[in-house]
Amino acid sequence: MAGFGTVGSAVYRNLNREADLILERTGILPEITAIAVRNPRKSRPGGHFPSALVVRQPRDLVKRDDVDIIVEVMGGCTTARDLIFAALRAHKPVVTANKALLAEHGRAIFGESNRLNVPIYFEASVAGGIPIIQSLRQGLVANRFHLIYGIVNGTCNYILTKMSEENLPFEEVLREAQALGYAEADPSFDIDGVDAAHKAAILASLAHGGCVDFHQVHMEGIRNVSSIDVQFGHLLGYEIKLLAIIRWQSENKVEVRVHPTLIPRTNRLAATRGVTNAIVVRGHVVGDIKLSGPGAGGDATSSAILSNIVEAATHLHSSSDDRSPAYLCAKGPEVVPISNVVSRYYLRLSVADRPGVMAQISSILGKAHIGISSVIQPEGHEGKVVPLIFMIHDARFDAMNQALKHIQNLQCVKAKPVMLRVESFES
Repeated sequence: MAGFGTVGSAVYRNLNREADLILERTGILPEITAIAVRNPRKSRPGGHFPSALVVRQPRDLVKRDDVDIIVEVMGGCTTARDLIFAALRAHKPVVTANKALLAEHGRAIFGESNRLNVPIYFEASVAGGIPIIQSLRQGLVANRFHLIYGIVNGTCNYILTKMSEENLPFEEVLREAQALGYAEADPSFDIDGVDAAHKAAILASLAHGGCVDFHQVHMEGIRNVSSIDVQFGHLLGYEIKLLAIIRWQSENKVEVRVHPTLIPRTNRLAATRGVTNAIVVRGHVVGDIKLSGPGAGGDATSSAILSNIVEAATHLHSSSDDRSPAYLCAKGPEVVPISNVVSRYYLRLSVADRPGVMAQISSILGKAHIGISSVIQPEGHEGKVVPLIFMIHDARFDAMNQALKHIQNLQCVKAKPVMLRVESFES
């Protein structure tokens, strides 16, 4: 195993604790024989550290005769990528939880896996303990996936839940999440949507028959979501969630996007609280199914890794061909540019409280052929600047974005507009 942080220590602990159960159920007794760590003296969350198993260089694991399977849980892309390629070339199966690596270098990695007929297992790379990868690859293999959407980042869901339930500002909840260990000291990877976009790229690749280019995935984070938007969302019957959305548009075209989204409070994901992850998969045979559970943390992630270790061990003791799916080596479908994506919108403006403001804004939207569904101008806001909320009918993003540029330049608009997408997922 390469890495012994939160996840690695949980794998070590749970494998030793549940060894008899794994043996009873599978006839396999995996044993960790070596662990690569950069700094053996570093204080670690798992407490007990098996110093007798330590090696200093990850690639030393590949050279050992008593190592049959490589488990990569150290993160990052450079050293991890080198280790995985070395393991595959040594004909040692790989288990990894590294979503960034697979999202950004997956095509090359899966290509090598397929060429050498050495499998790579990656259940823990998306949604922690939720078996979404296995579901797409095996349990739902007879389905075409018209829509996949979900909450795949527990940090953001925790922050948005606290903002929703306690009417707290984003910055305060972020500090609390950092104190509790739900957010890193530098939280940008989570709150700017990068982590969720990595996972969306992996899910899109699995669902749609080819490696989706991560750099084409549209991502927006939650930094600009205000408690006032959460409260107006409630007034309109919505919750705000950071969602990964993968929607099949037409032959060889798919939307892959991550952004804060208003969803109806009746939607099955609206009640997903805290660090929990939840994913809805719409298959043309099965219909809609929802998978939910802990999407991060040592124990949840180690559960998926241990399952993959058993799969890898089974492969070693059989003559089956368990290479990575050939389609993951190929170029995937075209990702629809966000400018062409059509959705509904929530638009909040801070405007001067004077006659004629509504007419100016409505005129700009009308000239762009953008329809207004409803307008809220709440009473009780004292002062010269008041919030004005529009719910917008279906519109292309480029049209909406162009209209916003004109709206923002109006003298009556006193702050940068806030625009969030609205989705019901009814079709």
